[in-house]
Amino acid sequence: MKAIVNGKIILKDRIMENSALLFSDVIEGIVPEDKIPEGAVVIDAKGGFVSPGLIDLHIHGYLGKDVCDGEEESIRVISEGLLKNGVTGYLPTTMTVDMKVIRKALEICRGLKEESKTWNGSEILGCHAEGPFISESKKGAQDARYILKPDAAFVKEYADIIKTITLAPETDENDFAAIREICRDTDVVVSIGHTSADYDTAMAGFNAGVRHVTHLFNAMTPLAHRAPGVVTAALNSDASVELIVDTFHVDKCFYDLLWKLKGRKLCFITDCLPAGGLPYGEYTLGGAKIIYRDIVCRLEDGTVAGSVLHLNRGVWNVYKNSNIPLYECVNCASLNPATTIGVNDRKGSLEIGKDADIIITDCEFEVKKTIIKGETKYEA
Repeated sequence: MKAIVNGKIILKDRIMENSALLFSDVIEGIVPEDKIPEGAVVIDAKGGFVSPGLIDLHIHGYLGKDVCDGEEESIRVISEGLLKNGVTGYLPTTMTVDMKVIRKALEICRGLKEESKTWNGSEILGCHAEGPFISESKKGAQDARYILKPDAAFVKEYADIIKTITLAPETDENDFAAIREICRDTDVVVSIGHTSADYDTAMAGFNAGVRHVTHLFNAMTPLAHRAPGVVTAALNSDASVELIVDTFHVDKCFYDLLWKLKGRKLCFITDCLPAGGLPYGEYTLGGAKIIYRDIVCRLEDGTVAGSVLHLNRGVWNVYKNSNIPLYECVNCASLNPATTIGVNDRKGSLEIGKDADIIITDCEFEVKKTIIKGETKYEA
């Protein structure tokens, strides 16, 4: 038994003080600090926050490594690096590249998934396949040469490792046949993204089984009063939505509004590229040159390519720039993502019986200790 004391414990509906969080490999409970069981190993949070581990549903790389490298070493480096950011579980995310490259990346993650439950790194909870079934007009930094029509057979072949598939529903002909087949035959979460769909097509996609929206606002038709677009459909539906919370991809003025509209369906993501964790400079993404300056990465032609955000800093960005309670900001990076991909029975909050995935931070949410299934994996 271990006990964390002298911390502000972030629960899904409040923050508790003057209490101790008890855990083994799972959360055992919360007790007054003078009721800690005899013999428990005591960990001092030093007045900081005690939070559930964070879950990133959309991340392409970190520390110079790309999920699409198709190499075990790349996934190991990414996974270990994410511990410093408080990420205890994540979806390594592929992009629109040659299908052989996507398959290799998925197979590498499939082979490492079981080992990741115990290694010194963030756990692989599955993968996010962002494309290649997208719209060329909203491809963003994706490579148009490799865009394909939606293929349910491919998704079903990798349904044991793909948790989320991003596609453009308007490219799924014959009344969303591929979407319907994926939703009927697998547990894969179909997400609308990189799409030029109009409002009606997006709503029809949700009715066909789409349950999620990839990086809301980015690479989709916008909200306009006579052309409501995918953004309006997302806000008018029960779908969960991703939000890149680096203050650049989506202006911070939207944070309060989106939380009021989506609540526990709002998921913070990084969409982090291989340049994450590295200094300003030139790097690659899926073989394309990207330039990292300030808080964003761009292709050589100026196209925004993604972020270098750390998820713990994203949580703090929203907290400092909104009226959203800190515990709800944390939910957006823990419980809500866990619920979206169906692992909230064991991940995402500090509830009794769930995995002891815990982070201890300072008073500005910088990570000081990362614990996965009760074992310390990172310490500042």
